[in-house]
Amino acid sequence: MAVVGFWALGWTLGSSAERMARDRAEVAVVDALTPVCVTRFEAQADAVTKLTELKKISSWDQRSFIEKGGWATTPGSATPNSDVATACAEKLGKTT
Repeated sequence: MAVVGFWALGWTLGSSAERMARDRAEVAVVDALTPVCVTRFEAQADAVTKLTELKKISSWDQRSFIEKGGWATTPGSATPNSDVATACAEKLGKTT
């Protein structure tokens, strides 16, 4: 019966549920902070120049560019959020 419950009914262990909740929370944080990163990037005086620079570098280096610029660092944090930086670079790369 337990096998059927886990397989067919979608039961999960406590550790699996915690992992899934943590993953969902991390996705929610990235979703919430990416627009903030984009807005901060676009609000700078030389945003057009920086956007041109961002688009010239490889996608692998764009995250680092955003991190170094400080746009993916949330107030009260000392380090940038790499996932936010990646999402921010992707979103900025799609702007024209």
